[in-house]
Amino acid sequence: MIEVSQLTRVFRTYKKVPGFWGGVKGLFHRTFEETAAAKDISFTIGEGEFVGFLGPNGAGKTTTLKMLSGLIYPTSGTARVAGFDPTKRENAYRRLFALVLGQKNQLWWDLPAIESFNLLRAIYAIPEAQFKATLDELVDLLTVREKLNVMVRELSLGERMKMELIAALLHRPRVLFLDEPTIGLDVVSQRAVRQFLRDYNRRHRVTILLTSHYMADIKELCERVIVIHKGRKIYDGALGRLENAGGAKKKIITFLPAASASGAFPETWQSRFGETKRADDGKFTLRVPGENVVAVSQEILSTGPVADITIEDVPLEDVIAELFSTQA
Repeated sequence: MIEVSQLTRVFRTYKKVPGFWGGVKGLFHRTFEETAAAKDISFTIGEGEFVGFLGPNGAGKTTTLKMLSGLIYPTSGTARVAGFDPTKRENAYRRLFALVLGQKNQLWWDLPAIESFNLLRAIYAIPEAQFKATLDELVDLLTVREKLNVMVRELSLGERMKMELIAALLHRPRVLFLDEPTIGLDVVSQRAVRQFLRDYNRRHRVTILLTSHYMADIKELCERVIVIHKGRKIYDGALGRLENAGGAKKKIITFLPAASASGAFPETWQSRFGETKRADDGKFTLRVPGENVVAVSQEILSTGPVADITIEDVPLEDVIAELFSTQA
């Protein structure tokens, strides 16, 4: 469904010299610097796949989505979405995909959402029967029927995002690009949006490329992830394999009684167990290989009094952060 080959986008920006005379000099001689927001990115995504697109701020995620949507042109490389070249911006292609930007609105702020939906029906020339069937399905899935006639500016952030999703899906796109769709939402709204996206993907086999900084979104929705850093792809594969890359280790969280927390025996843990962090409240966090968890836990318990001990998987956020650090 999506084929990307050596996609690159370089932005050229004017580097101004500070001060009045710097501005004067800039009238006659300008210095520019080039930044590769995306560099030689290649991947393929099959029909119906739900793929996570990860990276730190400024990594090039949104730039890539905009190139796939035809909003900006690549400096080099090619992309094909359902056989279309996004750079040609053909009407047939525009009807095939939808782009939802979590920090951008496509609904009219001072009108009820239903008015924007009717406008989109006219723009996409959606038959009346199809429009009604699709709208009924979406508003029921997102439980916002009673909000259709409320001014968009009077909706909560979670309700506005649900309306944005409805607006994006009214014309039944085959490809959906989602850029931070749950940003700023409360836990309940995040869960509702995730459940909707999961159900909609399974029901209609829509190909979805999702960017998010909330790892809960990725873990609950995506089996495959693509990770980019500084414009370059550094990982493309199963989410489980990425978790196992750091998940081979476990976190042992230990609370020592106040009298023991200041004792001598924890000071040796760094040399014996490796990665160790100590907090003022008597909490020690050790990160050890999974196969050593039992032995290390037994040794900790036999070394001195322990108030509490917990064993956890290394969070996905930590795994990805380490992946970024190795590529710095």
